[in-house]
Amino acid sequence: MSTVVIQPTGVTPADVLAVARGNAKVVLDPAAIDAMTASRSVVDGIEAAGQPVYGVSTGFGALANTFVAPQRRAELQHALIRSHAAGVGTAMPREVVRAMMLLRVRSLAFGRSGVRPLVANALVDLLNHDVTPWVPEHGSLGASGDLAPLAHCALALLGEGWVLGAAGDRIPASEALRRAGLPPIELAAKEGLALINGTDGMLGMLLMASDDAAHLFTLADVTAALAVEAMLGSDRPFRPELHTIRPHPGQAASAANIHRLLQDSAVMESHRDDVVHAVQDAYSMRCAPQVAGAARDTLDFARQVAGRELISVVDNPVVLLDGRVESTGNFHGAPLGFAADFLAVAAAEVGAIAERRVDRLLDVTRSRDLPAFLSPDAGVNSGLMIAQYTAAGIVAENRRLAAPASVDSLPTSGMQEDHVSMGWAATKKLRTVLDNLTSLLAVELLAAVRGLQLRAPLQPSPAGRAAIAALTGAAGEPGPDIFLAPVLEAAREVVAGPELRAAIEREVGTLA
Repeated sequence: MSTVVIQPTGVTPADVLAVARGNAKVVLDPAAIDAMTASRSVVDGIEAAGQPVYGVSTGFGALANTFVAPQRRAELQHALIRSHAAGVGTAMPREVVRAMMLLRVRSLAFGRSGVRPLVANALVDLLNHDVTPWVPEHGSLGASGDLAPLAHCALALLGEGWVLGAAGDRIPASEALRRAGLPPIELAAKEGLALINGTDGMLGMLLMASDDAAHLFTLADVTAALAVEAMLGSDRPFRPELHTIRPHPGQAASAANIHRLLQDSAVMESHRDDVVHAVQDAYSMRCAPQVAGAARDTLDFARQVAGRELISVVDNPVVLLDGRVESTGNFHGAPLGFAADFLAVAAAEVGAIAERRVDRLLDVTRSRDLPAFLSPDAGVNSGLMIAQYTAAGIVAENRRLAAPASVDSLPTSGMQEDHVSMGWAATKKLRTVLDNLTSLLAVELLAAVRGLQLRAPLQPSPAGRAAIAALTGAAGEPGPDIFLAPVLEAAREVVAGPELRAAIEREVGTLA
């Protein structure tokens, strides 16, 4: 098990993935503790001087002009957490909550939030003892950050609220802390606000979605190449000289992948010199790199946004190095919401063009001599007919999910917070789009494998042979209809996992 050390300079995407998905241990660097101690002394000084500062000596949101007496300021912070833990719905996945907690520790460790190191250490203890707060899916508007989700996390630190049980149920946080040997904490001035005023849920989901998208976009090149091969398509449109003249980097990478995957194939060689072969393939085949490549470039943009957010101080108010405490709008999730919406559009189209290739593979009038619906005995048997229905339904759902959440602002808090980002909704639905894309690529993988099996005795490409080997255990050989749902589930596991790509790369080299 690895260890992630939190410095006062931020963390990396790999750090977030290691903690969220890999259960890495978390340690606060002494420099981060020093930075938090220094910023806390500024807040203590403000309290002693009686200065009016938002969230320290005042209420929150529309109550920002309400003065809070010194003896009630700790009570204010506890009341804030309880009142803001107001989410509803199904619990968010464990990995999302772990990412969110780590990113809140990262933000506090910058030393710009005015909290004691004790607070950050309490979050670290939850991570290291595998205590995951129960965070419902609805509640965040993405400004002021992910208030409700982070409040559900913070409530567990107080020994209140719920945490996820081993079976996915919820148990009292007080019981989970007792089992882990962790005491609840008491908050001081400013600390409740610092625990919830962040974009950490949005950022965590965007980082994990970006990692998933990178894998799926490479697998989309694999399934596209296999479909082109099975339909006796041409590899000429994927030659590098045709992509240097339109220098989009993602397009060039995707085309290079597909071209490499189509080499050393007896199926491809069987029609290479055929003068009656189609002069041009359909767009869903020929333009695969243009679509998947544009998605890659969109992913690069999303990763740039997430990378900037990882080194950003996201809180309100913030403690500056010169001792000033200033209100900011850095909690607004618009950068993350825009990036997530853009990436959802791109991922939806990668799935849409894959479904079009599936439809061609199944259509006896367009598949170049493959049997109808890829069944050797069509009529009595329906082959993959309904698998394409499933894919079409998923494409339609992804189109709905691709509608941007970030244009859907609604005012809150008595019009004080009169424009919000909806970044939580944008990143949450992005994860659904990518899960759906996994299913769409699984359908294409199965259809392409069936098509290549039906081209026997011609030997497919090394990638084709690897794909057939990966699916034959579940799908078998072409023949009478079988129960398809478990076959599609197996294909999903192949698409989502690393083994198929690794097998192909052992034969053809590293894919982009």
